[in-house]
Amino acid sequence: GDKVAMEPGVPCGQCDLCKCGKYNFCPDVKFFATPPVDGCLSNFVMHPARFCFKLPENMTLEEGAMCEPLSVAVYACESKAEVKEGYKVVVFGAGPVGTMTAMVAHGMGASTVVVCDVDKARLEKVKGLCPQVEVLDTSRLGDADEVAQHLKEMIGSSADCAIDCSGAQPAVQTAIKVTKSGGVVCLVGMGAPDMTLPILNASVREVDIKGVFRYRNTYPTCIELISSKKVNVMPLITHKYAFTNDDILQAFEDCRRGVGRDGRSTIKCMIDIQS
Repeated sequence: GDKVAMEPGVPCGQCDLCKCGKYNFCPDVKFFATPPVDGCLSNFVMHPARFCFKLPENMTLEEGAMCEPLSVAVYACESKAEVKEGYKVVVFGAGPVGTMTAMVAHGMGASTVVVCDVDKARLEKVKGLCPQVEVLDTSRLGDADEVAQHLKEMIGSSADCAIDCSGAQPAVQTAIKVTKSGGVVCLVGMGAPDMTLPILNASVREVDIKGVFRYRNTYPTCIELISSKKVNVMPLITHKYAFTNDDILQAFEDCRRGVGRDGRSTIKCMIDIQS
């Protein structure tokens, strides 16, 4: 049969949120691997056709599987930050989501993408995965004002949008201050329930602050970005495992520890159900 990428959440389709198109908020969604719904470590899975997306011939099943983790980045960049060609984008957080967000922003035509983090090793990894982006180690810089000013000097102006993938209060504060008047700050990272933020700064400059919860309507864009080679997801698959009990348990343990048996840091651990 056809190769497909499967969007793992199935909403009810009947509630007001589903009917207005915001199905990612459906209170009755059945989302694989989100309790009480099990994951799909099985040879066969029944899934609605409307959430199965046919892959073009030049895409592998491995690349298709990466549509799911890529979807949060695509949703943030396309639907929330509305990244356009020539945009200057600042991403906070150099973890897997931040890395993919930077890759997607570049793939969508952003002229400048800067990734900020306090972890130099993570920034070096981002640079290796996406050489086109710039990185900034903020560990030795001061408060949000100082970091924002440094970023403005680095990119030559304020940012068109800033996307926080860290959930850290200083990062969100800086995101607001580095974004241009009328720009967008997108909150992807999950941080503390309450934060102290420069709301007046955002209000008087009409900086829109937008949240992100999962994703919706992202798979076609993911497939286009991957199949057109605008985004190369293969280096993100750091470890592969056979579809055996021992290997599956090892995969989850490696993910939990963040390090594989080979000593390398994990980004995406992939289980090959065809093995």
